[in-house]
Amino acid sequence: VRVFHFLPFGRRGKSAETREGGHSGKRHTREFTTIFHNWILGIRNSLCARSLSGLDITTNKLPLSDRRAIPHHLLGDFDPLAGEVSASAFRSHAAAVISSVISRGNLPLVVGGSNSFIHALVAADFDPTHDVFGYSRNRVSTEFRYRCCFLWVDVSFPVLKRYLSKRVDEMLEAGMVRELAEFYDPEIADSETRVGLRKAIGVAEFEEFFRRHHPKGREYKEGGDPVVASAYKEAVRKIKENTWKLTKRQLGKIGRLRRAGWDLKRVDATAAVVAVLGSEAAEKRSEIWEAEVVEASVKIVKRFIA
Repeated sequence: VRVFHFLPFGRRGKSAETREGGHSGKRHTREFTTIFHNWILGIRNSLCARSLSGLDITTNKLPLSDRRAIPHHLLGDFDPLAGEVSASAFRSHAAAVISSVISRGNLPLVVGGSNSFIHALVAADFDPTHDVFGYSRNRVSTEFRYRCCFLWVDVSFPVLKRYLSKRVDEMLEAGMVRELAEFYDPEIADSETRVGLRKAIGVAEFEEFFRRHHPKGREYKEGGDPVVASAYKEAVRKIKENTWKLTKRQLGKIGRLRRAGWDLKRVDATAAVVAVLGSEAAEKRSEIWEAEVVEASVKIVKRFIA
């Protein structure tokens, strides 16, 4: 059984999966859908927040138009009102999806996600009572129940930080505040317990804003009351700050996997991301992505499936 796993974006010298709120990976899920389209994949998500239905912009779910008619699994499949999705439940659901994809003669592609969920999915000796990232004496499994290829798309630290900031801005422009305003419920906003979608980055940061200023979506950031505008900017600042904090935590987790012996195949996408951040024309950005990321990735995967 062969499973291909794509790790989006990291720090040079380390690897990172960059968020649970979903602020970095949709574009690259789309790109890898294009890269590996000819292998007729079944793609499944491994990010906790994206597995829950709702808040599609905030959790960065890939729209149908970008999926190239390839089946995508565990994107909004779980009811957010049913409580937390445990690592054990994820392992079980994901294994069933992988078996289904393989039974049709296709190659499962696992994109992004929670490091805890990835470990739970592939570990041969998974123990749900042990948090391998929370306690140093708990051993990271180095025996896998699948034959895995881990592809790590790496980006230098300063460039990654700039890209994450830009990605948040793009999500805001796409209607993230309006989506969060519709999700906001003053009756539960004061609850200290955060489960499901309420753990997604963006929800808590804007709850304080909505508590003080009745949500009216995009109007908040342009003109009007300077107090409201200041509060909006503070909420955005917190989203970017918390996204970066989560990135650094995930860096530590991925470092733990590498030290345990996980073989992550590194592909450097720094030049391609710099082009996205700069003023390069779309054609030039595409050329850099093809040369620096696509060709290297295809070589790795071809060796894996040979």
